[in-house]
Parts: sequence; structure tokens; C-alpha cells
Amino acid sequence: MADFMDVLGRDARETVNTGYYKDITETASPSISLKEAVLKCRKASIIAEVKVASPSLGVIKKNADVRKVASAMEMGGAVGISFLTEPKHFGGSLKAFAEVRDQVKLPLLMKDITVSRVQIETAAKIGANVVLLIEALFNRGYCECDVHSMIAYAHSLGLEVLLEAHTEEEFLSALKTEADMIGINNRNLKNLEVDLNVTRRILTKHRISERLVVSESGVQGPTDINFLHQCGVQAFLVGSSIMKTDNIEEKVRELVTAL
Repeated sequence: MADFMDVLGRDARETVNTGYYKDITETASPSISLKEAVLKCRKASIIAEVKVASPSLGVIKKNADVRKVASAMEMGGAVGISFLTEPKHFGGSLKAFAEVRDQVKLPLLMKDITVSRVQIETAAKIGANVVLLIEALFNRGYCECDVHSMIAYAHSLGLEVLLEAHTEEEFLSALKTEADMIGINNRNLKNLEVDLNVTRRILTKHRISERLVVSESGVQGPTDINFLHQCGVQAFLVGSSIMKTDNIEEKVRELVTAL
């Protein structure tokens, strides 16, 4: 199998060049902090992800009404919503993101394979509160500027940044930035394998208190939430296991009340 991180990086640059991120309708964005919402949460801080398809699972939910999905996540007690806007591998849609922005009052994370400032600008225009950046994409040279410049640009537009790492080296590098939150992706984007112990290994060696840590990928139920919480995680980004259920509100509530 080809290194899927390189596939994502190359395809992201091609998508930017097609003008995909310029064909948008601007949406008013409430000023909401995901970071503050997590810090104030007294239960498990679940960032529920609207994801209709993925490279590892294919189509997850056919003909999904994303407004209803997002509303169910909000009613289930999610602290924020992540929404995939990458079109080629995740079936994402900028138009659908804007529809969800109009539907819910929670902080919204625009989750994409971000390689250009144009994507950051689009996030601000369609009502995002947070953008995802991936440390490995900067290390591999797919981004048009360095990670510090991209974070500064996002902040200049009023957006928070979730900077994603997968390895110990990437995690330590991320800590040297001004990112608002550090994500640890339990999925290896080289081969799409998932292991919750990725988070455990990193935080066992580098337990920190000065930065909010989000564990991403692989959470199936309350047992996983408890395991990651004991590792030192403050928030949990959960997509596939929520999207695969028939009762999304109930599934989100089950995770929220795990602690």
C-alpha cells in the first residue's frame, strides 16, 4: 500500500488548485471557543464528528441529513462538532458545513487536509471556529508555508487551531507552536491502522498540563474514554463509531457520561 499521507497531501494541493475552496457562500460565524468549552465541561468532552465516508470504511452513512446528525450530536451533549470538508476521500462538503453552522450553536471544527491559507480563509468565511492542521504535512513539504505562519494566519482570522501529531517527535514539535490544542491521532495516516496506545505511549513520557490534548480516532465506547482520560487526555474526537449507530444522540450521550 502506498503511503496514504502522501496521497492526502498531493490530493489536497490538487483540490485547492481546482478552486473548490473559492466556490462558497459566506456564513455568519458566532465567536465560540472550543478550547474554553472543553475546559468548562464537567463530563467527557466529546467532539463529535460528522463524517459520511472515510478511506478506511468507505461510505459510513448513506444519504445522511447532516443537519439532523449535527442536531442529534448537540442534543447528546457534545462539546463541539467536527465536520469533514475534504471532498475526495471523506465525502466532505463546504456547503453542508455551512448548513450545519446554521443548525447548531456549538463550536465547529473544519476538518480538512489543510495545505494552504486559502483553506483557512474559507473556514473563517463558512462559520468555522477551529481548523485542523497536521504536523506531518508540514514536515513533508505539502504546505505552502511553515506551521508557525499557518497558525498565526488562522489566529489573525479569529480561528483556533487543533494541531495534530501522531508520533512522539511530532507531538514535541507541536508543543513548540502557538496551537490552541494538540491532537494525538491514534490512526497512522501512512497505513490507516488505529491503536489507542499511541496516545498512551506519548502521554506516559510527556504528561503535560499547560496544553489541552485531544485524542483522535479509535474510540468505540465508554471504556475507551476512561482509558484515554487516565492517560491524561482532556477531549476526545469521535467520528466513525458515532456515525455508524442508528441513534446518534444516544451514542453521544453514552460517551459524554463515561466519566
